Amino acid sequence: MSTQSCLLEEELSCPVCFEIFKDPVVLKCSHSFCKTCLQQFWKKKPARECPVCRRRSSLNNPPISLALKHVSESFVKDKSEKHPGGSESLCALHCEKVKLFCLEDEEVLCFVCHASKKHNTHKVCPVEEAALDYKEELRTALDPLKSKLARLYEIKQECDDTAQYTKIQAHQTVKQIKKDFEKLHQFLRDEEAARIAALREEEEKKSEMMKRKIQNITREILSVSNTIIAVDNDIRTNDIVFLQNFKKTKSRAQCPLQDPEGVSGALIDVAKHLGSLKYRVWEKMLGIVQYNPVILDPNTAYAWLTLTADLTSVKNSGEIQAVPDNPERFDHFVFILGSEGFTTGRHFWEVEVGDKVDWVLGIANESISRKGKISGSPDGGFWTISFCSGDYIAMTIPRTRLTLKRKPQKIGVQLDCDRGEVSFFDSNDMKPLYTFNDKFTERVFPFFCPGVNLNGNNPGPLKICPAKVVVWNSAIW
Repeated sequence: MSTQSCLLEEELSCPVCFEIFKDPVVLKCSHSFCKTCLQQFWKKKPARECPVCRRRSSLNNPPISLALKHVSESFVKDKSEKHPGGSESLCALHCEKVKLFCLEDEEVLCFVCHASKKHNTHKVCPVEEAALDYKEELRTALDPLKSKLARLYEIKQECDDTAQYTKIQAHQTVKQIKKDFEKLHQFLRDEEAARIAALREEEEKKSEMMKRKIQNITREILSVSNTIIAVDNDIRTNDIVFLQNFKKTKSRAQCPLQDPEGVSGALIDVAKHLGSLKYRVWEKMLGIVQYNPVILDPNTAYAWLTLTADLTSVKNSGEIQAVPDNPERFDHFVFILGSEGFTTGRHFWEVEVGDKVDWVLGIANESISRKGKISGSPDGGFWTISFCSGDYIAMTIPRTRLTLKRKPQKIGVQLDCDRGEVSFFDSNDMKPLYTFNDKFTERVFPFFCPGVNLNGNNPGPLKICPAKVVVWNSAIW
């Protein structure tokens, strides 16, 4: 750097910090200082005075010298452009090569800076060593950030996959809703047609009856009219002829006539067709719809499980499904929960197990872990029985082997939240199989496991049986 540049740098250096001016202010004595340096200097002095000439200042906030500020900023910018990073840098204050690094102030120094009173007591080291140490420190500091970034990318991908899966779920659910409602609509259309057909049939019968009645009356009218005309004609004849035919005419005029009977039952039985119409249709609809006391929650299903469209049957397909690994989903074994949990009251449902060789049924706490291995016992939040390798077992600790005389096709599960009981029955004769007695401190959910399916040895589903719905039709007084 030229001598002229060094002289300019000295002129642009603050007398307090010996650095290039930053926000320079000028006192009335014409001396200039960095604004921060002057304020710090004044904090240490009882009176506001110039650090150079010691002349007192009457200004609390000396004005910034805009011209000096612009010249200083231009000098620093020009110097940075002439000595870019990567090349050998020179000290901005002393125009000397930068060789040292101050470990206390974390600044690069030249040998003159090191000898100055600002840094002469500080610990320094060569720039190369400091750069090596600090680079290694930053590399180490970056490791958790890199791990976090990788995890963030994983989570973002999971969120993207979940968002896409949500769209697929919504589309499939809408499709199923339309399908189910189309069945209901078709039932209503068929029922409407049947009701109208019954009305038309009654109308036709009543119309035919009235038609026959009208024909009979018409014949009666014609007969009576003819009699009247005949008698009237006899009356108009001369007296001899009239008297000669009188007996016959009198007999004809006295012909007994029966009054026509009123038409009974000729009107449409409107009450039969409209009375409680919607209720009776709904009552009949119960014959084509089913009520299931438990509905499976597909968002908790292990990836190998396949559910029916109505969410009442589940099986181990042996093939992984494309589902997101959401927090609610089991990821260790073929487990699934019911969609509704219980905290109070009594609840009962039946599960058809058929000829399956492996299954688990019962209830589980809402807070159970869905990831990793699970302790399937009451201590772990599970109250279940299982069938595996020909043995029926209550999943207690230690396990309790159950003795059954025959293999149940349906298992009944009864939950009494208030009494803390979970009971299992053979649904064929409601013979008790096992009862857990415990205290439920949180919401519990129906629990299902269709079991292992190796080489297709256990392909059958677990089916939740529909419950019979009873409609009470009693008078209200």
